[in-house]
Amino acid sequence: MFPQEFENRMREMLGEVYPEFETSMEGETCRGLRINPFKTSREDFLENCPFSLTPVPWEEKGFYFDAGDAPGVHPFHQAGVYYIQEPSAMAPGGYLEAKPGERVLDLCAAPGGKTTQLAGAMEGEGILFSNEIHPARAKILSENVERMGIKNAIVLNETPEHLTGRFPEYFDKILVDAPCSGEGMFRKNETARREWSLENVNLCADRQDKILDCAAGMLRPGGRMVYSTCTFAPEENEGSVSRFLKRHPDFILIEGKKYPGMEGGNPLWVKEPAEHLEYTVRLFPHKVKGEGHFAAILEKADMIGRGRFRETEEKGVKEKDCKAFLDFARENLNITPKGVYLYFGEHLYLLPEGTPELKGLKVLRPGLHLGTNKKNRFEPSHALALSLTPKEVRHLADFSPEDKEISAYLNGQTLPFQGEKGWYLLTVGGYSIGWGKLAGNILKNHYPKGLRR
Repeated sequence: MFPQEFENRMREMLGEVYPEFETSMEGETCRGLRINPFKTSREDFLENCPFSLTPVPWEEKGFYFDAGDAPGVHPFHQAGVYYIQEPSAMAPGGYLEAKPGERVLDLCAAPGGKTTQLAGAMEGEGILFSNEIHPARAKILSENVERMGIKNAIVLNETPEHLTGRFPEYFDKILVDAPCSGEGMFRKNETARREWSLENVNLCADRQDKILDCAAGMLRPGGRMVYSTCTFAPEENEGSVSRFLKRHPDFILIEGKKYPGMEGGNPLWVKEPAEHLEYTVRLFPHKVKGEGHFAAILEKADMIGRGRFRETEEKGVKEKDCKAFLDFARENLNITPKGVYLYFGEHLYLLPEGTPELKGLKVLRPGLHLGTNKKNRFEPSHALALSLTPKEVRHLADFSPEDKEISAYLNGQTLPFQGEKGWYLLTVGGYSIGWGKLAGNILKNHYPKGLRR
């Protein structure tokens, strides 16, 4: 059963099609995954896919999977071959149109679905800031960035207000998938139904206004911002956009492509509607195969003398201070990673070129974690393993997903193995999953203890 005030509002909004909406909300939830382009191509994955998949129309790399499949427990998940994501939530990231070389911000990023989608679109080039205000959720975000092998993401645990002061007009693209009343979660989450209230809808709308104002200050003139929610409430959708445009007349709405079943926003649902609300995008569960979403594409007017950000880049450390890692790379890798080397204690990170100074920010992951200096030797990180392809390493140990060795490895066991001693990249079906170190025909297990099954 729906909360009565929610039902009344939806009946008023949808009119004669309300029964279709109600029926859809009592149906099966939609399950989806999105292929990680850093690991595989769409074609290669489909050729070897162990699941029954059908395409998501609005995301080239997105697929529905059947209720009987369990991709979350398959070794491919641990290897970061795909990200499990609700299908309608794949739409906003596509509308942002992030490109290689850009400066991109995912402002409300946890658990990481949209961040990992944006990273794929950027093809490892440029700088992706991924922020989450809640520490526990920021930790999950950071773990998902690692699992997907993303090299150019900087994960932050900051308030939007603090970021606005640090990065005025810095970003080319900003995604604001705002905290909301979560009405699109009703079908799969009974708690979301119980906790819903009109008061919370209004509280969320007020919070969204503040977040959008912060985002506007960080977007460069001529830049693009996508605002999205997983709620049906007009106060948080058409209303938030209308209020924002009234406060920020230097922004305009851009029409988003409508795939079959998608609808435009409705100006009749809000007081003082902005122009062209029909350009926004609504995904209703009785119209598309998804839980529900809203997206608005906003662009900032381009002006002469654009951008107020004053560049101060991270200088990092010199290569001579990274001798242990560079020795490791020469012995074990076929590449030398390029970027800015930076130490956090004994931990060595590789930042994207051009990264602005991070001092004074709560940083969880400053780029790619390469590993740790331990008594004049270098121990590579799990993040480095997941970012590598088989061609980039000297020593490889490949197993199929069905091999007992993979199950044993994920459990933390050592493996019998013959070969030249040293560090080995373990792969499952050709996808990197972690490190092992071979000595005396025993492959010592370096899969992180916190991830073991």
